[in-house]
Amino acid sequence: MSEPVRTLVLWVPDWPIIAAAHSGLFDAAAPVAEPVAVVEKNVVVACSAAARSEGVRRGQRRRDAQARCPQLTIISTDLERDHRAFAPAVAAVEERAPGVQILRAGLLALRIRGPARYYGGESEAAHVLREAVIALGIADVRAGVADGVFTAERAARNVATVQAPVIIVPPGESASFLAPMPVAVLEDAEVALLLGRLGVQTLGQFAGLDSSRVAERLGPHGERLFALASGRDSRGVDPRTPPPELDREVIFEPPVEAAEHVAFGIRLAASEFIDALGALDLVCTELRVELTGDRAEHSERVWLHPTAFDAAAVVDRVRWQLGEDAQHLVTGVGRVRLSPEAVDAASHHHTGLFGGGPDERVHHALSRVQAMLGHRGVVTPAVGGGRLLAERRVLVPWGDRAVLARERAQPWPGHLPAPLPASVFPELLPVEVKAAGGMDVDVDERGTLTAEPEVLIVRGRRSAISSWAGPWPVIEREWDADRAHTTHRFQIVDDDQLAWLLVCTNGVWAAEARYD
Repeated sequence: MSEPVRTLVLWVPDWPIIAAAHSGLFDAAAPVAEPVAVVEKNVVVACSAAARSEGVRRGQRRRDAQARCPQLTIISTDLERDHRAFAPAVAAVEERAPGVQILRAGLLALRIRGPARYYGGESEAAHVLREAVIALGIADVRAGVADGVFTAERAARNVATVQAPVIIVPPGESASFLAPMPVAVLEDAEVALLLGRLGVQTLGQFAGLDSSRVAERLGPHGERLFALASGRDSRGVDPRTPPPELDREVIFEPPVEAAEHVAFGIRLAASEFIDALGALDLVCTELRVELTGDRAEHSERVWLHPTAFDAAAVVDRVRWQLGEDAQHLVTGVGRVRLSPEAVDAASHHHTGLFGGGPDERVHHALSRVQAMLGHRGVVTPAVGGGRLLAERRVLVPWGDRAVLARERAQPWPGHLPAPLPASVFPELLPVEVKAAGGMDVDVDERGTLTAEPEVLIVRGRRSAISSWAGPWPVIEREWDADRAHTTHRFQIVDDDQLAWLLVCTNGVWAAEARYD
């Protein structure tokens, strides 16, 4: 077995909570300011210090944690979110000491020999790299240096206070450092349970067993755990290859105010951005555009594309963002930054041998029209949630993902069942419904009509009503006096055999849709 390598481990406690806070999933001045728990499969995998003070622990079931802390904020686990938030910290360490291995989000390791020579010692190197992460706004960063990754991680996790954030385990003393720790730190519940039945409670007691008996009883996996408990960690640091720099940034000096001038100024950067992705056989499917004004105003947005971005599409998105977020940029644009939010293999977007067929032609046609009319010049319909048809119709700009303010899957009692009308008016169309003799028709408090409807007047045109059905009440938020709303639906067919969907609210009639 090879000798352990001197290793530095940097650990950020409660990283899933910090990543969620950076993503804006809860409001808190600091990640420990309120009780928060990250849950996976109804089991707590991370919790804030405030939650731990209320009795919440890792491994608890969700309902047990909420029973101990009723005000607990629950967040679903998201490894992509955790790693995305951790990427700047990794980059900051790599700028000062290459050869970083990400053990998991919030935990990284690297060989300490080179940095120790450069910075004048293991302690000095650990403090320099720790301060690089703290400079990003991460307050609690702990470090451990020891022989091997396992011991160094246990040293980092053994840091008791932020005032003493670095623990250095001298060479050759890993076994004595690990000896008093419980066998549970091996993170193998089955082996820990078996050792507990044998009366082995600590790593020192485990390391004192006969190695041949351990191998006979626990096999190769047990031998590996036995070596870790003895301070002989043969696992080396497997440094990652940093991903290529794909972002592109354009600085305007002096700042530019005209959107067309900004679009012209980023054409070269947009081409370089797309070419850099193409060199890696990648295409950009989601683009992040950051605009910074002369007075530090900031506009940031993620744009989607039906297939993949080209240079012209990138320039179009920058121009559209300048137009739609003009209120956020009151001065000239001083900086434009382009970065890929999501990429895909270029092979998935190559044109087939006989072309892409109708879908490709439709895409190119709509994209050309959108480039001329603007981002919201071409929209596609999506069905959202709500009781009224105008609420359920959502228009999505071509290429964007539908973001629904109201979820369609909710019950929505009072919504219109199928078959739905074909023509839905963007806004309620005012109409009049008259009874015989010209008397107005209304719905009383009991939900019955005050008179038989005889005449429908739409845009000044009078039509006799041949048949009708209703009313069907639509009651919303009746528990809230300020926002309560009640209306009644009717289906009416006039003498031209046109079918209308009408609503009556406090005696005022309007057409919601028409059955074509």
